[in-house]
Amino acid sequence: MDYGMAPELEEFRAEVRAFVAEHKPAIAPKAGVRSAENAEELELLKVWTGKLFAAGYLGGDWPEQYGGAGPSYSAEHSVVVGEEIARARAPLMTGAGNLIAHALFDFGTDAQRARYLPGIRSGRQIFCQLFSEPGSGSDLASLRTKAVPVDGGGYRVTGQKVWTTHGQWADFGYLLARTDADAPKHKGISAFVVDMRSPGIDIRPLREMTGTSDFNEVFLDNVLIDADALVGDLNKGWLIANSSLGHERSGVAASAVRLRQNVEALIDLAKVVSRHGRPAIEDGHVQERLGSLSASVDALSALVYANISRWSRKTERTYDAPMAKLLFSEIGVEMERFALELSGEAGILVEGDPDAIDRGRWQDGFLYARAYTIAGGSSEIMRNIIAERGLGMPR
Repeated sequence: MDYGMAPELEEFRAEVRAFVAEHKPAIAPKAGVRSAENAEELELLKVWTGKLFAAGYLGGDWPEQYGGAGPSYSAEHSVVVGEEIARARAPLMTGAGNLIAHALFDFGTDAQRARYLPGIRSGRQIFCQLFSEPGSGSDLASLRTKAVPVDGGGYRVTGQKVWTTHGQWADFGYLLARTDADAPKHKGISAFVVDMRSPGIDIRPLREMTGTSDFNEVFLDNVLIDADALVGDLNKGWLIANSSLGHERSGVAASAVRLRQNVEALIDLAKVVSRHGRPAIEDGHVQERLGSLSASVDALSALVYANISRWSRKTERTYDAPMAKLLFSEIGVEMERFALELSGEAGILVEGDPDAIDRGRWQDGFLYARAYTIAGGSSEIMRNIIAERGLGMPR
């Protein structure tokens, strides 16, 4: 669908599309947000990230003194980059570097910016996000990891984090820890940068049902960090985290692109599999399901572009992003489930099996799709936000 992007943005889109086609790494596409499977793949991802920054496609919204493109680079430019990376089924930037970068722009010191930003832009330094904990996922403010001041300056950190994407490869972590146990839970949290090779850090990759290890458990046992590891003011970590997360919006349009690709792939799948002895695409029930899924993706795209318009005008509402996130994740689950239904017995075959349909893409997508209904805020939490802040319903 055409949502009326300005002509200069379409020229920019063609430029980005050509760049991605030329430079994207030779890594087989997988569903979701995935980590490198080995050191060779990690190196490809680092080089890819560095090229995107060097070309100005990543980090264009950074302040000019740190490599940003300046006022000419708009929110829509970020959206176009995200869409074209998704359209090419190329990998996203590895790690949480852009997240911590915005925290440092708004709250960090000159020394912190000088130390960490060049490594992020080059792709050489990978950050992970040390936010979620067992029992503190959607209710992040209930986190229990503690950072206690030590004599002579610095902090001693003890606790456990989980669902840490790229943790096994990360050089640094963007950490939230409780620094005032007596304060209300949102007001006793501080933000830190922690060296992931510090003594006392134990990183344990989690083997997922996709067969890969994209998430990790991270145990912090009396980890000593310097005083200059603190980002911003003490006990202002909740504000800092939410501010930096507010910059992570370009991915919503990319999500709609991925779902549109899946609709097209589903149509192709329905042409090659049989139902009652005839091509499935000729079956009325299959046509109805495909039409319903396609219409749902169109609705998501319209919602996303309306959100982008409000974002650009600084009139964004607190429930805009939850609506898009909820719709994307729920459509994704339904789409992957339908793909396996269409595939029949071949739907159980995975990547590497010579008889797998589309190289096991649908099996991999089905196994990952449920994660999207949890990561970034569960569907239940999204519905609560929409109900309370959008519809004015009671808690």
